Amino acid sequence: TRTLATMFAAGVPLVEALGSVAGASGNYVYYVATKKIQAEVSTGSSLTSSMQGTEVFPSMVIQMAMIGEEAGSLDAMLGKVADFFEQEVDDTVEALSSLMEPMIMVVLGTLIGGMVIAMYLPIFKLGSAV
Repeated sequence: TRTLATMFAAGVPLVEALGSVAGASGNYVYYVATKKIQAEVSTGSSLTSSMQGTEVFPSMVIQMAMIGEEAGSLDAMLGKVADFFEQEVDDTVEALSSLMEPMIMVVLGTLIGGMVIAMYLPIFKLGSAV
């Protein structure tokens, strides 16, 4: 959505922008959906009705695009959608990072504890042999 918002704001026609976005998506499902949307928009269909027909995009994205189309500020609305999803990704990464920290501590503690036991076990065996 960020790419589409930027291209549309720069004055690139929507049909051409959709073609570029399809190639830049990096996901085959979104590539096919975007190409389908591009074909429908080029024949006169609205962006939001084409997006609804693909059944790939979340309803929030479609509603924001609809508001942007009606208000004449599609680039701003698509930018807000991109901001929302970027924030969602950042929050998910942060949550996973906070879950990984205790696991890393347990693994490191086990490794260091194993090394300490491996170093001191022969010394204890020497003491009992005397």
